[in-house]
Amino acid sequence: MSWLIAGTVPDENFPLVQGKGEVKDGLLYVADRSIRIARGTPALAAFVCQAALEMNVQSPEVLLTGDTGKGEGSRKLYAHLVQNMNSLEFRGFTFHYLLPDVYWHNQVLWAIQKKLDKPCLVADAGFMYVAKMSGFAEDYDLFTPDIGEMCFLADETAPHPFYTRGFLLEDETRVDEYIDRAYAEKSAARHLMVKGSSDYVVQDGRILSTVSRPCWEAMEAIGGTGDSLTGIITALLMAGQNIPDACVTAALVNRYLGVLGRPSPANSIADLLPYLGQAMQEAMTEVQNI
Repeated sequence: MSWLIAGTVPDENFPLVQGKGEVKDGLLYVADRSIRIARGTPALAAFVCQAALEMNVQSPEVLLTGDTGKGEGSRKLYAHLVQNMNSLEFRGFTFHYLLPDVYWHNQVLWAIQKKLDKPCLVADAGFMYVAKMSGFAEDYDLFTPDIGEMCFLADETAPHPFYTRGFLLEDETRVDEYIDRAYAEKSAARHLMVKGSSDYVVQDGRILSTVSRPCWEAMEAIGGTGDSLTGIITALLMAGQNIPDACVTAALVNRYLGVLGRPSPANSIADLLPYLGQAMQEAMTEVQNI
């Protein structure tokens, strides 16, 4: 499936660029621009590109711009999508780190829905926040929150995870409660991948699967492991897997990255990219044997 990944780079001087993504010499390349693979959208895009390569799937298109939180770059990207939607030939979209802006979110969502019948819409990070804030969470196919973000989805009043009310604690033993609240308040996508020490695959409010092994504890301390997980899910969706299966397989792949790479908290997410092919083989073998 043809796919677009959209997000930001934490550099005010980084221009708006769009092109096929490629990982080369430890860097992500988009439209002849090289980007260091650190946490955030560059990490997500790098893992999508590398996983797609492993599966012999066409590389995704990547749309990036610079933004350090002031919002100018994000608004430029939003406007670019709206203005160019009629010429974009994608069936799936993964939206990532963008400054939440309800007006521009709605313009992008409506432009996609006007052009496409049943697009596949995945949202994480800042774009997931604004999708919930806008009241259109149910229009999305997949959100990929961590436990703190799950509390935010469960809090119908919170405009951002920083403002989640105190009784919604980051307590994984209460995941069922948070999932129920999020769906009751229409603040969740049709599917959720709740990332944590255990990963929960949810469809329409029902937990379908839980993945907790294998486990490499240092992965919890490495920034970007949630980004890699969302990236691997995206690649599997591009390859034609349905959402629940893609989430389970990606959760296993992400965990095998830790087992194979044996990282310490000093490692970066980019250090695990060389292990992705083997991790995918291990995960897919395990899934076939379940």
